[in-house]
Amino acid sequence: MHIIVLGAGVAGLTTAYCLARDGHDVTVVDREQGPARGASFANGGQLSYSYVAPLAGPGALRDLPLWLLDRNSPLRFHPRLDPHQWHWCLQFLAACTGRQSRRATECLLGLSLYSRALLEEFVAETELDFSHSRTGKLVVYSSEKSFRGAVAQMRYQERFGCVQHAVDAAECLTIEPSLSRIRDRLAGGIFTPGEQAADCHRFCVGLETLLRAEPYAVKFAYGLAAKRFVCDRERVLALETDQGAIEADAYVLALGTGSRALAGTAGVDLPIYPLKGYSISVSVRAPAASPRVSVTDYARKIVYAPLGDRLRVAGMADIVGYGRDMDEQRLALLIREARAAFPDVSDYRQVEPWCGLRPATPTSMPILGPTPLPNLLLNVGHGALGFTLAMGSARVVGDLVAGRRPAISLQGFTLPNVVATGAELAPAS
Repeated sequence: MHIIVLGAGVAGLTTAYCLARDGHDVTVVDREQGPARGASFANGGQLSYSYVAPLAGPGALRDLPLWLLDRNSPLRFHPRLDPHQWHWCLQFLAACTGRQSRRATECLLGLSLYSRALLEEFVAETELDFSHSRTGKLVVYSSEKSFRGAVAQMRYQERFGCVQHAVDAAECLTIEPSLSRIRDRLAGGIFTPGEQAADCHRFCVGLETLLRAEPYAVKFAYGLAAKRFVCDRERVLALETDQGAIEADAYVLALGTGSRALAGTAGVDLPIYPLKGYSISVSVRAPAASPRVSVTDYARKIVYAPLGDRLRVAGMADIVGYGRDMDEQRLALLIREARAAFPDVSDYRQVEPWCGLRPATPTSMPILGPTPLPNLLLNVGHGALGFTLAMGSARVVGDLVAGRRPAISLQGFTLPNVVATGAELAPAS
C-alpha cells in the first residue's frame, strides 16, 4: 500500500518507520527542506514518561489568574480576533476538573509507558546517536504545599506502574549536587529513575537516514506545501500541493499545528491550538557544575536536560497565535533562571535560542487513528509530549492501518464524532 505521511517531525518520522516496517511504500511530505524543522527541533529534550498529567486541571484553574497578571509567568495569553482561539480556551477551562484530569492522566500514562518500551526496543535494534541518556529526572519543589501535592500525585500514579521516589531537600542535593545554588528554596523533590533525555532533532535526522536506506526505502518530498485534500464523499482521492497533486492509498496527518487547517479541507475539525514554547541550548564548560539528571523546577516551570556536552533549558506555554517570532523577554527570562540555578555551566553569552509551536488539545490528549474518511488517519495534538509519546502513537497508527488491534486502548484518543470498532478501542489481550 502506498501511504503518504504528512509531516517530517518526530510524529511523522516515527509513523513512517512503523509503516515501512510493515512493508508499506511510504512517502513523507513536508514544506521544510529537512526533518524536524518545527516543534521537534529544539524542544525540552526530556522523555518524561511519568510526567504526562494534562495542563488542564484544578491547579491550573487556581493559578490562571496569577499567571495572566504576571509578565514573567510560565503562561501568557494574548487574545485575538480568532473564534477558534476562544473556543479552544473555553474547552480548556471545561477540562480543568479533577475527574477529567485523572482520566487523561491514566490514558496518557498507558500511552507513554508503551512508548518508552518501544523506544527501548528501537534503541536496542539500531545504532542511532541522539544524546540519549537514562539518568532519571528530578522535579524540585519550592513550597511544602506543592511538594505535598506532588507526593499525592506520585502515590496515585503508582497503581499505573510508575516508579518514583519522594525525597527531601538534602536527598535532592545528593541526587543532583549541582542544585546547590538553589538549596535555600528546595522543599523536596520527586525522583523518577526511569526517565530519560535525548536530542529530538538528532533522533529525527538519524531516523530519516535509516528510513532512506533498505529495507525501508522511504521517499521524502521536501519543499512541498500541502494545500488541501481532494475528497469525494467517502475517501481522500489526492493531496494537492503547491507543486501539483499526489495520490496514495492512504494518508496520515502528522503536521503539528498545521494539521488543523489541512484537516479542515477534508471536513475534519481538529481541536488543536499552538502553545508557543522557548528553549536555549548552551555548551557545557564545566561538566561538574551541570546537572547529570534531567531537572524540572516546578515553581518556575522550567526544565533542564543534559544532552551530551550541551544543556537544554526550556519552558513557557504562550497562547499567542501562530506567529513564530521570538519574544526576547521570554528568552531573557530563561537565561536569567538558568544562570541563577546553574551559574558555572556557561557564561550564557553564546546561547542557541529557539521557539516553537506545540500542537495542543484542550485536554492534552493527542488525537490518533480514524477520521470519517477511512483512508485518512491522524497522529496529531501531542502538545509538549511529542517526543515522549512518539513511538507509541506511531505504532498505534501502524496497527490500525494493518488491521491489527493496538496494544493499548484508544478510548479518549480518537475523534468524538468517529465510530471506531470494538477491536480498535479495546486493549489487546
